[in-house]
Amino acid sequence: MGLSLRVRRRGGSGSKKEIIPVTSCSEEVEITVPSQFQCPISYELMKDPVIIASGITYDRENIEKWFESGYQTCPVTNTVLTSLEQIPNHTIRRMIQGWCGSSLGGGIERIPTPRVPVTSHQVSEICGRLSAATWRGDYAACSEMVRKLKMLGKESERNRKCVKENGAGLVLCVCLDAFSENANASILLEEIVSVLTWMLPIGSEGQTKLTTTSSFNRLVELLRNGDQNAAFVIKELLELNVAHVHALTKINGVEEAFLKSLNRDSTCVNSLTSIHHMILTNQETVSRFLELDLVNTTVEMLVDSENSVCEKALTVLNAICETKEGREKVRRNELVIPILVKKILKITEKKDLVSVMWKICKSGDGYEVEEALRLGAFKKLVVMLQVGCGEGTKEKVTELLKMMNKVMKMNGFVDRSDSSSIEFKHVKKPF
Repeated sequence: MGLSLRVRRRGGSGSKKEIIPVTSCSEEVEITVPSQFQCPISYELMKDPVIIASGITYDRENIEKWFESGYQTCPVTNTVLTSLEQIPNHTIRRMIQGWCGSSLGGGIERIPTPRVPVTSHQVSEICGRLSAATWRGDYAACSEMVRKLKMLGKESERNRKCVKENGAGLVLCVCLDAFSENANASILLEEIVSVLTWMLPIGSEGQTKLTTTSSFNRLVELLRNGDQNAAFVIKELLELNVAHVHALTKINGVEEAFLKSLNRDSTCVNSLTSIHHMILTNQETVSRFLELDLVNTTVEMLVDSENSVCEKALTVLNAICETKEGREKVRRNELVIPILVKKILKITEKKDLVSVMWKICKSGDGYEVEEALRLGAFKKLVVMLQVGCGEGTKEKVTELLKMMNKVMKMNGFVDRSDSSSIEFKHVKKPF
C-alpha cells in the first residue's frame, strides 16, 4: 500500500491540515494538527520545540536555519532579539507526544524525545577540565574529556559546530603536544586526531602545537601504523602553510611512512597529496622517494583505481618528472606509456597526464614516442584537441603530435590502438 504525506492550507483560518499515513486503513486519513503544535515557520508538526527570547516556540531546526541566514529577529513578532539562545519547550514537546499517541492524533508515530544540543557553557567546561588535566599530565582524565568531545560530535552536526566554535581545537592540539613524547599515550593521541578531523582548519596557535618535532613525529608514527585520520590531519597542515612541509621533511622515516600508507591503502588521496607537497618543496625528498620505489607504486595505482585517485597519482608523477633523476626513473617503468595512453580519454583532469607524457617523450631517446604511437596515442590526442583543453595542456598536446608525426614520416608505425589487449605483467593486479 502506497502511503503519502501532504500538507494543504485550509481556507481563511491560517491553520493547516496534514494528511498523515495511517497503516490501519487503505485510505488517507485527514488529521488536523493543532496550531500550537505547528512551527510558525514551516507550519509542520514540531519535533524539537524550543522557546526563543521573544517567548515564541519554534521547531529547533527551522529557527536555527533562520538565525544562520543572518536574521536576529523573531519571525513572528519581528522584534530584535537580545539573545539567540534556544530553550527546549518540554511542556509543548510532551503535549505533542501525548497527542500523537491519542485517538485525536490518529495513531501517528510518537515523536521521540530529542537530544538536547550541547551548549557553549558545557563545551567550555569540558575544555577547561581537559586543559587542567593536560597541565597535570593526567592521562586518564584527558582520555575521559576527549571521549566526551568525540561523543558530542557523533550526536549531531550542530554539536560539532558548537564544540569547534568554543575553542576545543586548540585545547586538543595542546593536549596532543603535551603527550607526544609519552610512548604509552598512543590510544589518547589516536582519539585526539580522530576529533581533529572535523576541527580543521585550526588557527596558527593550534598549528604550532601540532607541528612541533615531537607532535609531528607522533602523527607520522600513527600514519605508519595505518591511521588514515593522521593522514588527513597531516595533509591539511601541509596545505595551510609551506613551513609545515619543510618541518615534515626533516622527520626521519617520513618517506617510508607515506609509502607504507600507500601500500596499505591504494586509495589514500591524503597521502598522495602530502607526498606531492613534499616533492615540490625538497629535492632530497624526491631522491629518497625514488629510492623507495615511489614511481612503481604510483604507476601501479593508475591501473585500476578510481579517477580521483588516478588524477592525484598523476599529479605526483608529474612532480617527480620535474627532475632529471625522476624522469629517468619514470621512463624505465615499462607500464608508464601504455597506462598513460589507456587513460587519455578516461580521466576528467588530463593536465598532469599530458605533462608526464610530454616530459618523458621530450627527454627520451624516441622509444617512448614510438610506443605511444603504436598504442594509438595520436588519435586520442587529436580528440583531446577537438574537445578542448587548457592553453598550457594544448601546447604540450600539439608538441606531442608533432613529435609523433615526425616519427610516422620517418619510420612508419603499427597502430595497436585496441589497448584492451595489452598485457600488464609487471603489476600485482590485472589491468
